[in-house]
Formats: sequence, structure tokens, C-alpha cells
Amino acid sequence: MTDPVDSPDRRKLFRIAGAGAAGLVIGSRAIAGRYAPPDPIDTGHVEGGRVTFPEWRALADTPSAPPPAPLPPEQRTGFAIVGLGRLALEEILPAFAKSMNAKPVALVSGSPDKLRTVAAQYGIKREACYSYESFDSIRDNPEVKVVYIVLPNAMHREYAERAAEAGKHVLTEKPMSVSSSDGKAMVAACAKAGVKLMVAYRIQYEPYNRRAMEYVRSGKYGRLVAYTGINTQTVAPDGAGQWRQKKAMAGGGSLFDIGLYCLNTARFLTGEEPVEIYATTYAPPGDPRFAEVEETVSFMLRFPSHTIANCLASYGGRDDKHQRLNLATAAIDMPNAFQYEGQKMMVIARSGGDTGQTDLVIEPKNQFAAEIDHMADCVRTGRTPYTPGEEGVQDQMLMEAIYQSARTGRPVKLAQHQGLDAFRGPPLMQEA
Repeated sequence: MTDPVDSPDRRKLFRIAGAGAAGLVIGSRAIAGRYAPPDPIDTGHVEGGRVTFPEWRALADTPSAPPPAPLPPEQRTGFAIVGLGRLALEEILPAFAKSMNAKPVALVSGSPDKLRTVAAQYGIKREACYSYESFDSIRDNPEVKVVYIVLPNAMHREYAERAAEAGKHVLTEKPMSVSSSDGKAMVAACAKAGVKLMVAYRIQYEPYNRRAMEYVRSGKYGRLVAYTGINTQTVAPDGAGQWRQKKAMAGGGSLFDIGLYCLNTARFLTGEEPVEIYATTYAPPGDPRFAEVEETVSFMLRFPSHTIANCLASYGGRDDKHQRLNLATAAIDMPNAFQYEGQKMMVIARSGGDTGQTDLVIEPKNQFAAEIDHMADCVRTGRTPYTPGEEGVQDQMLMEAIYQSARTGRPVKLAQHQGLDAFRGPPLMQEA
């Protein structure tokens, strides 16, 4: 019996294929002559500059996502990363590998060793590596379109203003600064220079949180009665030297760092602005880590629709980043809501004569890549970012009201804003 792996026909096919490119064509014809031609369901076709495939699963299964359609490298928007700390190296720079529209083209750091090391890892040109002192010469680098500021909070304003002066668009980490006055100055500087300013609120681009927003806004389960957001994590016992424990550098404690996620997400889900805030804070006596900033903050927000948001942030509790939505006809539980990955969503609602829980499975996406790509798209098309500087300024003002309430022990009444998304840009375009 002839071994099919070493059959005469197979040896002949290899000889034909060895003739070069023409042989490959002949070889493919030989295969087509013996086997059924490929089905379009597997080969797909090109449409609108991207490869698409017809659906291959029956209606009972979740449809597969379309294949990625990244821009060619030479068309991607170039970013300069300012600050090579933990977040930049662990999350932001790796996220460019999953970006469709952007690429890192420059680095800024006060450490020559880190500049050399990271530049080699990401293929950044030596002449595109800047110190903080030489940062302003970035104006002469045409590859850099966007400056992504990943520095301690108190430094955001300076580098946003310097980037704007250099004619570069600005993406800044949250919180956008240490005060609403600094935030307003950043907005004014970017407007004067004619460049875009976006705050990196990654949760507003994360699929599970966006789905929760759609449920709230659509009224699918009725009115949102209450929102609960919890964001806690611990600080090392010898962590008193961290910049996050210095009020001048951080602006505040757990509120500015992790409580902001609860505050901004409550606003994002409802689309509304709170009309009243009540808060309390706590710092353990004698603990040098919290000599200048709070360890724990708890605050309540009341919205015009009478949704009540209860939020807790602390540096004193084990890592927990959980939110829960209580709606008229359902409860939505979201473990890991504010994590970099691992989000979940459980919808608890009536099912016939019973109560059922649906564990929703949504295709995850890298949150940093999503926000980077959105900024790149705004630069390329001229549209306003979904989370512009004005969104960041509003959060700064609300955090100031939270501290005011905690100091006085009294609720703070706030001005009412008409309509939804008063400080956001145009809605995100539907993904293909």
C-alpha cells in the first residue's frame, strides 16, 4: 500500500511547486482539480478596504467579530509618551501592539538609562528620545502628532501647555490636574494653540461599561434607581515616599487616584451631572502615608433623575473594583469594573415565573488601545474627543465639592446642567 504522505502525486506536486511562483499557481490548480474549491465563507472578500467574511455560525451561536483592519504603519498617528513610569511601561506602551490607528514614535524621560532601554525595545529613534529639559524641541519632530502625558498629576498642566505651544495634540492621564483652575488653564492653552485635548478616561471606552451605559440610557430595565461604586487597594507600609501621598503632587488621596473612577463612571452611565454631593473622609492618625491626603473617602451623588450614587474609595482595603446598578426591573452586578482587564457582568432579572441570572460575555478589548485609537482618529478626522478637557475640568470641580462637603460635614448643592453629556464630545461612532 502506498503511503499517502509520500505518494507519487504528492511528489509531483512538490516538484511543480519548486518551479517558483508560476509553480505555485500550477500547484494550486492541481489541488483545485482534486479537491472542492474553497468556499467564500472561509476565503471572504475585500470590501471598503478591509477583508470581511460572511457569518459561518448558526443563529444559536454568538457571531464572530470581524477581523482587525489596522491602518498601514506609515498612516498611523505618532505618539510621544511623556514619563516612563509603571503605568507607561506596564500598560500604555504594550497597548500600542493592539492599536489599529497609532504608534509610539518618541519618548520623554528624566532617566537616560530608561530612555536607551525602552527606545531599543520599541524601536524608537535615538533622536526622538527627549529629556524633560529638551522636551520643547519636540516641535521639530513631524512624526509626533500627539503627546501622551503619563506624569504625576501636578505636572500635567506644565506639559500640556508646553505640548500645545509646540503644536502637538494632548492626551493626558486622569485626573487631568490637581485643581479645576489648572484644568481650565490646560483647556485654554490647547484651544489657543488649535490642538486637541483629551483626558484618558479608559472606562468610557471599555466594552462592559459601555454596555451598562447603553442599558441605562435606553431604559431597557427601567430607571436607574441607585449606583454603587467601590474602588479600593492597599498602599505598602513604607509607601510614605510615593508622590501619591504628597498633596502638592497628587492633589488628593484615594479620591484623586481611584475614587475618580467611581465619580466619572456614575456621570458616564447616567449622562447627567449631580445636583448635590455629600461626603466624608478619613486618614488614620499617626500614619505618615496619610499625613497630607485621605486614606478613605465615601461620597453620595444625587442626580436630576433622582438616581442616587454611593461611592467608596480607599487605600486601606484589599483590592476591590466593583460596581452595581439597581434598576427598576433588574440588578446589574459588575466585578472588576475598574480593572485593566477581567470585567464581568451579571444581569439579575425576572425570567417567566422565576428570577434568573444572565452572565453576559462581551469580547474584551484593551482599554488603553481603545482610548489611544480614539485620540488618533480624532486627530486624523478633526472631530472632538469623546472625553475632552472639559470633561476633566468638571470632575475636578466635583472633587473640590466632595472635599468641601467632607470639611464642613454638610451637603453641597451644585448647579444643574440641562441635557445629557454636557461636557463630552460627540458619541463614539459605531464600530464596524
